Amino acid sequence: MIITLTANPCIDRTLRLDSELRRGQFQRATEVTDEAAGKGMNVATVLRDADEPVVAVVAFADPAYLNVGIATGAVEPLVTLVRPGLRVRTNITLTEPDGTTTKINEPGPRLDADEVALATDGLVHIVRQHKAEWVVLSGSLPPGAPVDWYVQIVRALRPTGCQTVVDASEQALSAVVDALASTPVGLLKPNLDELAQALGVAASDLQDAVDRGELDTVVAGARSLQERGVAEVLVTLGGAGAVLVTGEGAWHAEAPNIRVLSTVGAGDAAVAGYLLATRRGLGPAERLAYAVAYGSVAAATPRSALGKPSSDDLRAVQARRLD
Repeated sequence: MIITLTANPCIDRTLRLDSELRRGQFQRATEVTDEAAGKGMNVATVLRDADEPVVAVVAFADPAYLNVGIATGAVEPLVTLVRPGLRVRTNITLTEPDGTTTKINEPGPRLDADEVALATDGLVHIVRQHKAEWVVLSGSLPPGAPVDWYVQIVRALRPTGCQTVVDASEQALSAVVDALASTPVGLLKPNLDELAQALGVAASDLQDAVDRGELDTVVAGARSLQERGVAEVLVTLGGAGAVLVTGEGAWHAEAPNIRVLSTVGAGDAAVAGYLLATRRGLGPAERLAYAVAYGSVAAATPRSALGKPSSDDLRAVQARRLD
């Protein structure tokens, strides 16, 4: 069983434009869709579509969020941890015909210390109830939550014996990295910007190296995190695929040649693909290939839909060992 936590759920409102975004000018959307989302919900949706047992947990929900979820066939069961009535934020995605995506995210409602504690205890209870093997902690934290909330959750989950996946950014990511020595995690999934943040280096330097086809710096950075307390580090590189570093070695998988229609949720789909391969007992190279295949299909799917790779899509991605 896999459980996903969306600490700061949202309604993803996607506006599809018929031309490139024109700042400061009037422009109409050709299509508008609403989906009950958040990074954990995205992961859970992909897992459900692959017939993998999953429970999606959100810290809070309101009627609008639940109604959108029902209308769009969101993941069931959906478990809410704290009191009802907190307004779920709406995130706006503007998608241009060439796949360029602009996101405007609201901050979300404020949680107090009691609600944070209640949510943590509730998640631990759910993990024990379902005997979960993996718990995915992904996305931003709501206002009021401590920046080290994910660290607190990982520590609280330790007695359950489950493995944790963390996909975070900004202060939440920094808190996780700073605590690795005492609070290790099973899988850390940064993108290139987040890896740069975790390492304290310029993202442009990493990007320049990747653009030149040089992955040594990315591998070295991911290995430094792995050695500090992460069992496996999966670094997504957008169109350049992804790199995986484990205690066994390092691998790279190139992304297939696709037409990018929306990057929303591609990283979440990669996490889901990786977990699916893990649950099926596949090795590191196959796990990485699954991650890239699932992420690529999501990027090639319009709006914030995540898609599902075919057997041909999975076979098209091959990972090569780097060391």
